[in-house]
Amino acid sequence: MTIADSGFMMENGASCLPHTPEEEKRIIDELARKSEANVKEGNLFYVVSNRWYSSWKKYVEQGTGERLNDEWYSESQQMDLLSSKIVARPGPIDNSDIVVNESEGTDLQLHRMLVEERDYVLVSQEVWEKLSDWYKGGPVLPRKLISQGDVHKNLMVEVYPLCLKFFDSRDNSQTVIWLSKKASVQELYKVVCTLRGIEQQKARIWDYFNMQKHTLLDASNQTLEQLNLQMDQEILLEVQVDGNHSSQFSMDSTGNELALVPIEPSRSSMTIAGGPTLSNGHSMDYSYNLPQGSALSSSASADTDDKCYVYNPMKKGDRGGLAGLQNLGNTCFMNSSIQCLVHTPPLVEYFLQDYSDEINTENPLGMHGELALAFGELLRKLWSSGRTTIAPRAFKGKLARFAPQFSGYNQHDSQELLAFLLDGLHEDLNRVKNKPYIETKDSDGCPDEEVADECWKNHRARNDSLIVDVCQGQYKSTLVCPVCSKISITFDPFMYLSLPLPSTVTRSMTVTVVYGDGRGLPMPYTVTLIKDRCIKDLLDALGTACCLKSDESLMLAEVYEHRIYKYLDNLSEPLSSIKNDDRIVAYRYSKEEAAFKTRLEIIYRWQEKSTSDSLKGQRKLFGTPLVAYLGEDKLNGVDIDRAVSRILSPLKRAVKLNSIKENGLVSEGIDEASNSHNSRPMDNIELEETSSGELSFHLFLADERGSSCKPIEKYMSISSGKPIKIFLDWTNQEDEVYDACYLKDLPEVHKNGFTAKKTRQEAISLFTCLEAFLKEEPLGPDDMWYCPKCKEHRQATKKLDLWMLPEVLVFHLKRFSYSRYSKNKLDTLVTFPIHNLDLSQYVMNKDGKPHLYELYAISNHYGGLGGGHYTAYAKLIDENRWYHFDDSHVSPVNETDIKTSAAYVLFYRRVKSGQKIGEAESSGTHMES
Repeated sequence: MTIADSGFMMENGASCLPHTPEEEKRIIDELARKSEANVKEGNLFYVVSNRWYSSWKKYVEQGTGERLNDEWYSESQQMDLLSSKIVARPGPIDNSDIVVNESEGTDLQLHRMLVEERDYVLVSQEVWEKLSDWYKGGPVLPRKLISQGDVHKNLMVEVYPLCLKFFDSRDNSQTVIWLSKKASVQELYKVVCTLRGIEQQKARIWDYFNMQKHTLLDASNQTLEQLNLQMDQEILLEVQVDGNHSSQFSMDSTGNELALVPIEPSRSSMTIAGGPTLSNGHSMDYSYNLPQGSALSSSASADTDDKCYVYNPMKKGDRGGLAGLQNLGNTCFMNSSIQCLVHTPPLVEYFLQDYSDEINTENPLGMHGELALAFGELLRKLWSSGRTTIAPRAFKGKLARFAPQFSGYNQHDSQELLAFLLDGLHEDLNRVKNKPYIETKDSDGCPDEEVADECWKNHRARNDSLIVDVCQGQYKSTLVCPVCSKISITFDPFMYLSLPLPSTVTRSMTVTVVYGDGRGLPMPYTVTLIKDRCIKDLLDALGTACCLKSDESLMLAEVYEHRIYKYLDNLSEPLSSIKNDDRIVAYRYSKEEAAFKTRLEIIYRWQEKSTSDSLKGQRKLFGTPLVAYLGEDKLNGVDIDRAVSRILSPLKRAVKLNSIKENGLVSEGIDEASNSHNSRPMDNIELEETSSGELSFHLFLADERGSSCKPIEKYMSISSGKPIKIFLDWTNQEDEVYDACYLKDLPEVHKNGFTAKKTRQEAISLFTCLEAFLKEEPLGPDDMWYCPKCKEHRQATKKLDLWMLPEVLVFHLKRFSYSRYSKNKLDTLVTFPIHNLDLSQYVMNKDGKPHLYELYAISNHYGGLGGGHYTAYAKLIDENRWYHFDDSHVSPVNETDIKTSAAYVLFYRRVKSGQKIGEAESSGTHMES
């Protein structure tokens, strides 16, 4: 048994651990805070298995619950609770579950496709050194913090270094090496030459992507990332022998060795898109005859690294748009989005023409035109004749530079990339060079048409591009203040519509409604709601069930162990945050009363009866806490006592007439003549104050945590304007006057064993999703609106309406939901029209434009969260035929087969007046010879 396994226990049972769990947590938290304050490029982080780290977290966080410190637990009870929750100290750090067991070499590598927080965590060097000192173990997995991006710098840990397979041309051997993507070519030469035992001046290394020679890598300070080297790609080593470089990989058709004296093409001083250009200013792929050094000519030939493409001039009648995209390591998300965009007719027509005059290299919000150039070049390659697969290495390199969130080799979201591409293309092609400052104004009661026209005019004054022309529409946004009813109307542009997927699965929820002013008894209500609704919907359903009046309101709270655990005051919080075994109370008030600033929480304690001396006098919580609002500016013990008496009044027992004892207590009696209770409610019977001036109840004022309290005296001053928490000691006296059974047995939200009315998700229509998007709903707590009338931030209600639709309309189906409680993917089948999508009834502006659309592309996602696979369906307008684009594989597909539950992003184009559905329009997909 190791020291760690034995738990560092000495023979007498005393612990000889270096630190207690609480001390370990405090030390690590302090080191983590110091590390976060000193984050800089080059810092070392360490990969730790989440399996081991989670066990350590449980160990150091045990015993930190507040409830163990509450005074109503005896010392023996606290020891029992602690003993039932003791978590053993973990053994040595064990990273064996996240590394690949390699029999060769000493470099341990991580399993591919690991997800941070699920499979591993990253800790700073200081934290690792301390944990390693305490626990030992391993293996040690250091990783560097690198800087990603040109415009927006992001610091990120390079969890997966670049893996390269280098071939030695002398013996055809293959060796795998790992280097940082930020390593220079000089470092690559040093590593390769050291491994092969050769002099650096005798070696030369080629970019050998897809087993084809691309570029000779000069021993320079350029990084491997700048040269677009990809994960798991090949490089070729040639070694000079007697003045010549050997190569068994470069033979002509007769088998003779070729003379390998490549001349590196000259580079323009303005290589916008990166990569070599020919000295005459012509692209290797498309000839523009543009001036040397211009932005377009500099990058039009930039993608010479995508050598799986062979240029063939397009002629009239050639079919284009059927080329696949090679997966460069989890880049199916990118391939799916690109295929949808490059099959968008207006974009095809635009980028197959000369668009050099529209490149905006000066826009600070853009990418100096580089993104538009890289996209245009890629589109041209994909629309060349033939079906040769394209490797979009240069384009991926641009993404890493300008959108570092998409760098690396993890799976990403195709819709998030699409949003970046549309916005980036817009800024790179923005015809407005100097954007005027335009102050945003409220509608102030002006007609919608006037306000919308002015807003669109102002928007176009700052934003004028192909993307705005084709992809941007306008919606009306209405905000209403819940306090003063101030209405704010704005008209905003949109590039796509993100539609929620309403659930058809229902959920039954039981909530107890309790009067906060003593007007009635507590009553449980069971309501049935759609499962994915929010707190506001639950309140609306409860209001209907309990016949809530217009001048009343409800306040939800979760009760845990007879205390209020939290108030559910975020109206937009999903119902999924409420679990079936939770106990929920809805406190009912008049709106006037709920406006009072002082909230009073009443918690009940019962003195435990026990023969044990250790448990005598111990108080135990019971019942449902009650909540009242107090309007007095100055409070004392009498005010609190009266509020308690008022809120408890519905619980008074019915008693036999004339059975009140002299001391004010009620004795239970039965009318002998009728053998039944001759009783009436105790409407006018109160627990009288004693002659000593004591209050009616034994009340104690508690602190915010409820862990300490002091007796409330008659004229004791109590601060108002903030929540007040009190304990009421429930004695035999209270038990004889009030029926406490109404406070006990608070029901759970949903008893196990009962099934919902609908347990399976049914198919929903695109129109249902659109209506859910347009539905009025409260803003979230992080999106509070500043009301200009109240001069405060308010949780306003928001209503969206479509005002103007674009030529190309993109629908994003929100299949992925993230909250602090759960992560989920919805595989709901959404039925959508392929032809004749008529949105006329949803558009407020009757401008005479047709609102009829036809589907032409779909981005699909298969699988679950943190992975899965993206593909695309796209329609070739000229052929009036659908194709399936699965990375490099392209195949025809029947139109009837494109409706699946994997549909994630839908692309529609407006059907022009007089155009028949499916009819090809002039889209520029043919080129004259």
